[in-house]
Amino acid sequence: MSDALTTVAPDSTAPVDRRERAAFTSSVGLVAVIVAATDGEPRALTVQVAGQAPGRDTALPAGPLVPEHATLERGLRAWVEQQTHQRLGYVEQLYTFGDRDREGGARGVHLLSVAYLALVRELRPAGLAEAAWRNWYRYLPWEDFREGRPAALDAIEPRLMAWVAEGGDAKLRRQREDRVGLNFGTGGTWNEERVLERYELLFEAGLIPEAHGQAGVAQHDDAAVTGQPMALDHRRVLATAIGRLRGKIKYRPVVFELMPPAFTLLQLQRTVEALSGTRLHKQNFRRLVAQQGLVEETEDVTSGTAGRPARLVRFRREVLLERPAPGVRLTPTRRPG
Repeated sequence: MSDALTTVAPDSTAPVDRRERAAFTSSVGLVAVIVAATDGEPRALTVQVAGQAPGRDTALPAGPLVPEHATLERGLRAWVEQQTHQRLGYVEQLYTFGDRDREGGARGVHLLSVAYLALVRELRPAGLAEAAWRNWYRYLPWEDFREGRPAALDAIEPRLMAWVAEGGDAKLRRQREDRVGLNFGTGGTWNEERVLERYELLFEAGLIPEAHGQAGVAQHDDAAVTGQPMALDHRRVLATAIGRLRGKIKYRPVVFELMPPAFTLLQLQRTVEALSGTRLHKQNFRRLVAQQGLVEETEDVTSGTAGRPARLVRFRREVLLERPAPGVRLTPTRRPG
């Protein structure tokens, strides 16, 4: 799978031999992390791709930047609609991945991928048979603390400590131990935003299939621990998006881009929990939403379900003008351990 178009690089002032400069090429691809939250589960839109190792044929919607695309974002929207039949609403540029010799690039080509984060208000049919919505914890199972400590961590942490012990000298072992403690909370607090850092640490330690290049194939029995791999470096892109979104919901009301026009406070809480990967204290959450003035009641209530009808609310857009950072701070019911 290629998500980029090869083009000749412009001249550079760097001291590069003329023949080397003429042979140097670069390519630019566009990748979309499209997120929806339905029934209390976070989902990412994926596509099936051919030509990948078994078990690594799932990818994010992607395609090359071509001359017909007036802008990067227009190119992204065009590829997504072509591959998934999805028309995107909220979109923001996420990150540019440009490490030399990235997997998926041709030899001698510097492959750049511009990734975008897109939020879909509600889960709609994916469109093509090759496109499907999948729970993002399928790919990063160690990130979901909603039902307590993930079982994946019980298997991952001993492997990480074995990697620490393999350090060639005391200084390296200490550095590795500090990084494991910082990112996986073994020596303190779990930071839900450090999703990319945890993925990259597992990559560096050789504990996930992508660390072994195209030959890295996930073992079926190990998928619950190390997660389902993706084509190219798309799982790294997904980890970047999750970390960005977890941080952003605390100071911007982006979570409402995922909500229907009217919803219950419980539905809002379940969506925030799905994104953050942790359970929240119900009363504290509702008190925070009320204090921040994030929602307003409608005249409607839920119907047709068991239990007491609940009042439907909607996002109060005036809050965007009233304060600079109207986000949802997280108050977990218990501290992950």
